[in-house]
Parts: sequence; C-alpha cells; structure tokens
Amino acid sequence: MTEAVQAHLNTLLARYPALIICRDDIQRAYEVLAACFENGGKLLIAGNGGSAADAEHIVGELMKGFVKPRRLPKGYTEALTAIDPALGKVLAEKLQGALPAIALDGHPALSTAYLNDCEPALCFAQQVNGFGKAGDVFLGISTSGNSKNVLYAAVTAKAKGMKVLGLTGAKESKLTPLCDVCVRVPETETYKIQELHLPVYHTLCLMVEEQFFGGS
Repeated sequence: MTEAVQAHLNTLLARYPALIICRDDIQRAYEVLAACFENGGKLLIAGNGGSAADAEHIVGELMKGFVKPRRLPKGYTEALTAIDPALGKVLAEKLQGALPAIALDGHPALSTAYLNDCEPALCFAQQVNGFGKAGDVFLGISTSGNSKNVLYAAVTAKAKGMKVLGLTGAKESKLTPLCDVCVRVPETETYKIQELHLPVYHTLCLMVEEQFFGGS
C-alpha cells in the first residue's frame, strides 16, 4: 500500500475515531478490491433499503471520477479518434477511467421477473450467478448481517470462486463466516450503522481510485 493510499485510511480514522477498531479489516478489504481490479475483475454489490442506496452510491464513485480526473490511456484515445475523428474527440476528452462495479438492486425487469417466477430470496444470487466469475468480488451490505437475499448471494459468490466482503454492524451475524473480510462498524442501531458505512465505503473508493488513477 502506497503512502498516498494509506493517507486516505489515516484521514478516515482521524475523522471517525470509533472506526479505529475496524482499521485492519478496512485495509484488508482494500487489498481484496485492489487485487480484483488489478486482475480485470469487477465488483458486485447488494443490499436492501438504505443499503441498496449505498450499493448504488458505491457504483457511482467507482464507475467515474470520484476526486481524480481519471484520464484515458493515450492508446485508447487515439483508437477513439481513429474510428471517428469528431465523435472520437468528444469521447477522448469526456470519458473517464472506470473501476467496474454493478449494484444488483438496479435491474427491475430482471428482478421482478425472478421474484414472480422463481424464488424471491434468490434475486441477488441469480445475478451473482449470471454476472460473477472467479476473481470478482461480491460486497454484501447488511446492517444486521442476516439479510437472506444477501446471504444467498454470498454463498453463490463463494461457490463461483469470488471473494466476499461484508459491511455490517457490530454484532456477529450469519454473513460474517461467509466473508473473506467483514467490516463490522461499532454500532448496533440501523441508522447509526448506516452513518458509519458511508465514510467506510467512501474511503475504500478513495483508496482504490488513488491506486489506479493517482497518476492521472
């Protein structure tokens, strides 16, 4: 981990001292994500309610520039303009580097079809089954750590050779033993857990962005 990446974690812990007990797990979660993206993998994220909103939020920070400009590689910009000089010029100037991530709550046609035709609790698992491959990462966000649809998705991810990350509250849960890394923030009430989830995942996004686009 570079000093620039480490600085984001240090800033988080300075601003939220309660999260110091999560330091090692946050660092390990970063390492899992960095290895995934380095090897061409993607992140699949699932949660319910506010955690579904958090899943979408994370995708928004990873799939476009967060705090870095994320300029495209020169060879790619040249390829764009070679195909169509006018359109390619706009693309080369406006597209940003992306870290591939998919929120599994965001496919209503698929989800409602599966809910209606098959088994409602497996709606996330079906998408992990379809999207996921060995080397990818599944992030399950659950304040209780016991959301059945997230648990089914985690089991599916493990079976496909994916790494599993969890983001939960302080209590032990059924999600914890399914995770390669589970960040358990030190709160037990739902809204207080969610208040700490946001700075944790913002920091993870900052750390991976620094790793892959710090020189942009």
